[in-house]
Amino acid sequence: MQRLSIDSSIVLTAATVLGLAIALVGNWFLDGNASCIGFGTALAYLAGGVPTGWRALKALWNERTLDIDLLMIVAAIAAAAVGAAIEGAVLLALFSLSTTLEERAMGRARRAIEALMALRPETAFRKSADGAVEEVPASSLSVDDIVVLRPGARVPADGTIMAGRGALDESTITGESMPVSKEPGGKVFEATVNLDGVLEVQVTKSLEHSTVARMIALVTEAQAAKAPSERFSAWFGQRYTIAVLVGAVVALGVFYWLGQDWETALYRAATLLVAASPCAIVISVPAAILSALSAAARGGVLFKGGAALETLAAVDIFAFDKTGTLTTGRAEVTGIVAVDGNETDFLTALASVEAHSEHHIADALRREAARRELELHDVHDVKAIPSAGIVGRDAGGPVWVGNRRMAQMMGASLDHDDFQALQDSAETVVYLGREARVLGAVSVADTLRDTSANAFAALRESGVKTIAMMTGDRQPVALRIGEALGLKPDEIHADMLPEDKVRLVGEMARDRRIAFVGDGVNDAAALARADVGIAMGAAGSDVALQAADVALLSEDMERLAAAHRLARRTASIIRQNLVFAIGAMLILVTGAAFFELPLPLAVLGHEGGTVLVVLNGLRLLNDPIRKGRGSAPERMTPEQAARHEHSPAQDRVAIDPLRARTG
Repeated sequence: MQRLSIDSSIVLTAATVLGLAIALVGNWFLDGNASCIGFGTALAYLAGGVPTGWRALKALWNERTLDIDLLMIVAAIAAAAVGAAIEGAVLLALFSLSTTLEERAMGRARRAIEALMALRPETAFRKSADGAVEEVPASSLSVDDIVVLRPGARVPADGTIMAGRGALDESTITGESMPVSKEPGGKVFEATVNLDGVLEVQVTKSLEHSTVARMIALVTEAQAAKAPSERFSAWFGQRYTIAVLVGAVVALGVFYWLGQDWETALYRAATLLVAASPCAIVISVPAAILSALSAAARGGVLFKGGAALETLAAVDIFAFDKTGTLTTGRAEVTGIVAVDGNETDFLTALASVEAHSEHHIADALRREAARRELELHDVHDVKAIPSAGIVGRDAGGPVWVGNRRMAQMMGASLDHDDFQALQDSAETVVYLGREARVLGAVSVADTLRDTSANAFAALRESGVKTIAMMTGDRQPVALRIGEALGLKPDEIHADMLPEDKVRLVGEMARDRRIAFVGDGVNDAAALARADVGIAMGAAGSDVALQAADVALLSEDMERLAAAHRLARRTASIIRQNLVFAIGAMLILVTGAAFFELPLPLAVLGHEGGTVLVVLNGLRLLNDPIRKGRGSAPERMTPEQAARHEHSPAQDRVAIDPLRARTG
């Protein structure tokens, strides 16, 4: 059903209320002045009745649907037919007023997309090959352009820092409440704010594929996709409207048969028509769902529609991937064993292969090689083996890197004495080999996110019955992380392949709802198999946003507990709305059918109830999830904050050259 614009709706509502006021003045203060009453009621019927009637007829003709607008028009016409035109004007005025209030209130929830669009900067400072800097429209930026960010400037496009260090406010995208320290190699996202320092950023994504663009697309899809309860309320509203119309006709006949005159019977049938209208029931669910989706989006949590929100509220099992989800994913090399004793050659060969992998452990090995200033070799024909490792070919022939499972696949023995200390540790061990010969091993340790334990505690307090951790890592490593989180041994599952995770998720979901939380890349199959797939730290990750039902844009694990709490709060508010709406309707219908409830009271109860359920749903717009909370690893330390502090004079020195070049 197509609604009028907000501005025209306000004008028509004002005209309807004015007409009612004129009619009431003529009736109460001018001794029933017929001209005044006639003009006022005519204005109210024209301004409040014609647009509503036109919408109802269009819905009936084009969509073959009978909606609530039609019920109100029929009731107003019935009131006029029995000489109660003023009461019909009251109906139209209150209905018009409540409709306008609902549309304006719901508009607050729908402004999430407008808010995201407003975050985008209009211009950017682009650096040319000869070093000149010019101000250009942000829409003209292309991949690989170099952009100069001044202190206080919004990032115009997703990119990677090439030069400079600084702190960025990412609250608009991830909900992270504290500044995030960035250095060369760090990723920045469109619409975040550079707080200090001058940064040179290389654009890595076009505007149509940026983080904000994908957020806008997801919010749009989420608001368009209806939750099961929304679909039911729409289905119920359509059929119930037909039942109300039929019931009003039957009631008219019954009242007349019981001995009432025609006018009284018609008046009571019109009152029953208003009392039984399901406005509050139909609007109670979408008001809450839309408000929750908008609040979550502003808090860095994207739900792919109301169905994901409703399902998350019913989840009582949470399963987590370990690396990059419960842990920081920023592992460090803690031990190196080279069989031939040459650590430099061994680590060079190892890092050369891992240069082709995006795994968190590969990143640790590359950073170790960079720290030692090693020159990597060319490796080609690279292929990843899920949950095992990576194979390729270098100047020495076939080469592989991976875990114990990879070594077994290659027929290699790991019974070397020098490996025993690494294997006995509660750390991840990675081996390098050529066919059946192992060249050496390294141990890598990952650290637990500071917010993981708090998130687990919050989930358990909210009533989550089971929390499980699934990882492809070794049992000692899994136990080290699991015990730090307070997990029981039977809740820790190690040495798992991707298909093992999918199988276990399926087994756990047989009689209960389960959510799987992963990084959205290696865990795509498990994310899809779970009732709710939740991608962690998904800002900038295409695979995460596509594979999951819920995307947490920051890496703050406590945001997950906040999303679960929001989902449950939404379900509670929906129940409140439905109980109130159904209860109010039953009271009004009883009064209209058996106690001669006046039409104005029926109108007031009906419209007042509708507005109340909308306002109750809109409480979710201010949910605490919008305030956000950052995880400790991402916050700036005092030393970092001191390093990034700038005096006004320093800022002027940094900014003035740009102004001189751009005029």
